[in-house]
Amino acid sequence: MEQKLENMVVPRHIALILDGNGRWAKRRGLPRSLGHKQGCVAVEKTVEIAARSGVEYLTVYGFSTENWKRSEEEVGALMQLFRYYMVRLLKVASANNVRVRMVGDRTRFAKDIIEGINRLESETENNTGLTFVIAVNYGSRDEITRAVRRLAADCAAGQVKAETITEQTVESYLDTAGMPDPDLLIRTSGELRLSNYLLWQLAYTEIYITDCLWPDFNQEEWEKAILAYNKRNRRFGGAK
Repeated sequence: MEQKLENMVVPRHIALILDGNGRWAKRRGLPRSLGHKQGCVAVEKTVEIAARSGVEYLTVYGFSTENWKRSEEEVGALMQLFRYYMVRLLKVASANNVRVRMVGDRTRFAKDIIEGINRLESETENNTGLTFVIAVNYGSRDEITRAVRRLAADCAAGQVKAETITEQTVESYLDTAGMPDPDLLIRTSGELRLSNYLLWQLAYTEIYITDCLWPDFNQEEWEKAILAYNKRNRRFGGAK
């Protein structure tokens, strides 16, 4: 299938909803924590695949604002996995010339995790390859709410005039400011919803759903998504 991709258009920005870690573990009689661990392995491999494919931006839904509602045991295990994975990610980023960026409200995390996030960003900021974006403690409604608060404060301070606000103004206050919108969204495990993910940014994004559970996602699944994207007739603004 790799040869078939040679003449295909590679999306500039791909967004991923990594769904199915828990179900992957349950089907194997394993604890959910092992499903999340295997999911991290799949993320690592996918970053390398994306970097080789020529994608400029890869954004993954790592931990949502709603994930805090999970059991204390599962959230604790996820935090420990995140600590471990940040160290691994730094090595992967260095080996593949990848720049790492985090979006979401990081203030809720423990101090050492915040420091780890800051280190990841600062130590990879000069890398010139793929920009790997991880949405952590992220929810699109929360993102938009925080953006509106900042914009309202700037209006109150006289720095922005309400009548001059455009879509571009709003975009500049979002966590993803400076990034292109995703061309393609891939969601695993067959679920047909956006789950409060990049609601503003996905306005014109092509969506690809696969029944594959995230820990099983691989090169073949990636290529299926790219092939499906190339079969779409991209139209904007009602053009025929």
